[in-house]
Amino acid sequence: MSKQLKLTAGHPGKLLLRFALPLMLGNVFQQLYTVVDTAIVGKGVGMDALAALGTVDWFNWMFIGIAQGFTQGFSVQMAQKFGQGDIAGLKKSVGNSLRLTIWIGLIMTAVAQLGVGHFVQLLGTPAQLRSMAILYVRVLFAGIPAMLFYNFCASILRAIGNSKTPLYAMVTAAVTNIVLDCLAVFVLDWGIAGAAAATVFAQIVSGMICAVKIWNTPELRFGKFDLILDKSNASRLMRLGAPIALYNIVIAVGGMAVQSVVNRFETSFIAGFTSSNKLYGVLEIAALSYGYAVTTYTGQNYGASEWDRIKKGTRWALIISLATSAVIAAVMILLGRPITMLFISTESVTAATAAGETAYRYLSFMAVMLPILYLLYVYRSALQGMGNTVIPLASGMIEFLIRVGCSAVISFTLWRNGIFCAEVGAWLGAAIILAVSYYRNINKVIKNRS
Repeated sequence: MSKQLKLTAGHPGKLLLRFALPLMLGNVFQQLYTVVDTAIVGKGVGMDALAALGTVDWFNWMFIGIAQGFTQGFSVQMAQKFGQGDIAGLKKSVGNSLRLTIWIGLIMTAVAQLGVGHFVQLLGTPAQLRSMAILYVRVLFAGIPAMLFYNFCASILRAIGNSKTPLYAMVTAAVTNIVLDCLAVFVLDWGIAGAAAATVFAQIVSGMICAVKIWNTPELRFGKFDLILDKSNASRLMRLGAPIALYNIVIAVGGMAVQSVVNRFETSFIAGFTSSNKLYGVLEIAALSYGYAVTTYTGQNYGASEWDRIKKGTRWALIISLATSAVIAAVMILLGRPITMLFISTESVTAATAAGETAYRYLSFMAVMLPILYLLYVYRSALQGMGNTVIPLASGMIEFLIRVGCSAVISFTLWRNGIFCAEVGAWLGAAIILAVSYYRNINKVIKNRS
């Protein structure tokens, strides 16, 4: 067996950090090219273009979430098979997951392209921004297969403890995207469509790097037989992946409800909200990385029947996550104002000032409440690693109800600052149900298996 990171022996805290740090660096570069992409559009194309990106942010995130949901769910079974030492079962999981991912990609692309106009209109996008928003999303969604390709390959590598190759892939993609962004916007004058095309090409590059590593890893190199869909195996893969994908859809729809209210305000408010939302990815970089680490750690130990290690690992993940969130929050509160202004065009000083004030208020409020989000990620990922993807879906419904409820109040009262409460309130509601469910599940598993 090639040298991979086994998470079934050794100090849980050290293993989680060792696995999560490369993922974190990879996510830093992923967010870097997202942030730079937004900054280039805001500075190079204008505030209207930045606002147009913001109006379809959640629509875009929904399809990313579907891709990540299915591939992350598929990887749970791979991690469990790897923890069991069942390499034949691991290869079968990879081959079957590939077949399912191809079908999912074709369906997603068709639905996205057919629904773009309807979704943009449904979100209440201002008329002057609508054509730019549709153009951006159409180009971006032409690359859905590339997005799925990267997420699928990266999830396979993470399942067997390889977090370094996704890091190398993301660094390469970030550099590629930034260079192409500058070329497309500042040199070729392709505007918002050029920025989207650069992102698609960068995803292709990152996917290829991961795919080469998979093919060069003996325990992952599947054969023709592994591509034949096994009904029971494919069914279990879908039971693991579909709830996570549905969870992300629910979260995105809730976000769209909030965005539809934001879109009713003036362009400077939309632009400020957009710039903070782009930094939301920076806030959750470590949470996302710890989440992947906890899912893989829990999955491998679940497969190896190491129940006590699951509890110890989760405790360590909670400690590390809370400490990390406190540091990130402090940095954002101190430096958030100049960072948010990087996205905002200064063609109108009054509008830029208003947008910057909105951005910093939203960013600082989220930063103070950040520990809640990190707790949410740890508990949700631990449940997913144990094969329970239904409770995380239920937590997504709680988030949805809170976001939609807040949106209804804001729509009626036009209380702008209520927009900020919607996100944090959703985190809190989900974190409570996930924490309670995790402790019930792990204690039940230990009791039944001991």
